[in-house]
Amino acid sequence: QVQLSESGGGSVQAGGSLRLSCAASGYYYGTYCMGWFRQAPGKEREGIASTDDDGRTKYADSVKGRFTVSKDVDKNILYLQMASLKPEDTAMYYCAADCDDPSTVPDEYNYWGQGTQVIVSS
Repeated sequence: QVQLSESGGGSVQAGGSLRLSCAASGYYYGTYCMGWFRQAPGKEREGIASTDDDGRTKYADSVKGRFTVSKDVDKNILYLQMASLKPEDTAMYYCAADCDDPSTVPDEYNYWGQGTQVIVSS
């Protein structure tokens, strides 16, 4: 089992930045590969960034160049640095774990956090 706890969400104006964190605990090998997803009201869950402990990353085109995923392997904390935020980035952001390779496909993950809300105002 893997437990995931997100933090760092909040309200920000367009053009601003936020950093999300996801603290992972439990089954160590389940956290080798982790990712970030988001879901806006009325929309499907969207994979936005993923990384593994070897440093490989994958990004959705919608966030490429604006968001950066990273992980403190020693502390087992996943980060998402978000810059140049837009109103369309408003969503609940979720951390997920236990992918085989960095992926933006929800079905490739087995563990999910409860989410943290991000609101970007224009």
